[in-house]
Amino acid sequence: MTQQTHETPQAAASGAPGRGLAQGWCALSALHGRIESHIERALQAKHDLSVREFSVINVLSEQHGGPGGHLRMHQVADAVVLSQSATTRLVTRLEERGLLERYLCPDDRRGIYTNVTPDGLALLEEARPTHDSALREALQDAAKRPELAPLVTAVETLAPSA
Repeated sequence: MTQQTHETPQAAASGAPGRGLAQGWCALSALHGRIESHIERALQAKHDLSVREFSVINVLSEQHGGPGGHLRMHQVADAVVLSQSATTRLVTRLEERGLLERYLCPDDRRGIYTNVTPDGLALLEEARPTHDSALREALQDAAKRPELAPLVTAVETLAPSA
């Protein structure tokens, strides 16, 4: 006959494999949500720009004419963590606002590239300080929460030295 131990559900859960991992994921998700929503409010209020729109313009602004310097739509989608269809809709909206323009790849007629227009670059440069300031504010606020403070420290250590 085998002996059985009777644990409370709380005791069993506290020793459950992966619980710490799940808690870490929840903290990371909470940090991301707090930061994104703070930046979203700031960008919308001052520049009529969403976080996703800022991200797409920012990613595309880093393109160059050399080898590998342009991104196809699926690469943009991967860079901003959106589906290809959501990225296409977002790019279309930004194109209609005159912030982006699309053109066929000269070497591969199946490929479509998207460039930032001068108006898009101007808006990006105008919005960047708002974005960066909102990011700093959100991180400072999150650092006050014990469950988020280690993640804030990790994010800050990823920043390149100035």
